Amino acid sequence: MESIGTLAGGIAHDFNNILFPILGYAEMLLEDIPEDSPFKDSLKGIYTSALRAKGLVKQILTFSRQDTNELKLMKMQPVVKEALKLIRSTIPTTIEIKQDINADCGVIKADPTQIHQIVMNLATNAYHAMEETGGDLKVSLKEMEFGILDLINPNMAPGIYACLIVSDTGVGMDKSLTDKIFDPFFTTKAIGKGTGMGLSVVHGIVTAMGGAIHVYSEPGKGTQFHVYLPVGKSLSEKQVTNSKTQIQGGTEQVLLVDDEEAILTMEKRMLERLGYQVTSRTSSLEALEAFRASPDKFDLVITDMAMPNMPGDKLSAELIKIRYDIPILLCTGFSETMSEEKALSLGIKGFLFKPIVIKDLAHKIREVLDGN
Repeated sequence: MESIGTLAGGIAHDFNNILFPILGYAEMLLEDIPEDSPFKDSLKGIYTSALRAKGLVKQILTFSRQDTNELKLMKMQPVVKEALKLIRSTIPTTIEIKQDINADCGVIKADPTQIHQIVMNLATNAYHAMEETGGDLKVSLKEMEFGILDLINPNMAPGIYACLIVSDTGVGMDKSLTDKIFDPFFTTKAIGKGTGMGLSVVHGIVTAMGGAIHVYSEPGKGTQFHVYLPVGKSLSEKQVTNSKTQIQGGTEQVLLVDDEEAILTMEKRMLERLGYQVTSRTSSLEALEAFRASPDKFDLVITDMAMPNMPGDKLSAELIKIRYDIPILLCTGFSETMSEEKALSLGIKGFLFKPIVIKDLAHKIREVLDGN
């Protein structure tokens, strides 16, 4: 498991570097082309898929315990519906999807990516159970109240729960199978159909949220998964309204450092769109020389963490030695050794995970510069 975690970290770093230009260029193109362009929908599709891939990398890091999830109050309904839309486009029409999503089901404190993952895993399992015969995949969401005697496991507390039920009319399982399905790497699927990780990941997510998952199944009579997640208090208006905040730029001089040419070119273009004047370098040592030659020329340094010869944190330390008040923004696709807290303790003013969208980059730059 530790090896898988280490491997996941390496894959995540490389994959984030590939995703960054895809996200960046798609975002800039979406801003540039007119609303009535026939390419608008295609570009939106590319951008949405890249964002989903970004979320997938986050899931890999979560599974390998190398990421801390941002839990927020959220409504499950839109995430469940989006996951089902994705499932509908990937499974044959011999399987009918029926949904009963109660609009009144309250908010939960969760990571939307993980909720998406729960629905996708359970729905995919249901599809595999009906692959040969076809059938009905039913997904429902409702609220339930649990008293002390109703609790399924000691991890739960009495109260109101969101109940997600995913059921199929497939082959079903006997008790010896249902007792094992949440074990890592246990699978009844043929080679190439599954890893046996899906349900163990789902179980881990649900348990960590203080919820429970229960399965009912009989051979030949299909399977029902019941997922119970505690309902939060309320969702403030601020979180419901997803207002379009104005992206703020600036005119400051930025020294940009990244060893990936494709990322450097794209990021430079992003920053110039926002109004900044950019000097870019693919080498930490060259960046250090450029800074040493005129330390007062630059208002901000943006550097990647994983750089050959001198990583981003070491470069930052050298820059701070030359000019103690230089604002530095550190970017990383994945790092076992660096966290936001550690970056701040080194005198680095900001920390961002790649791939970065323009809005987040623009906001963080202003936060670092104006805070300085």
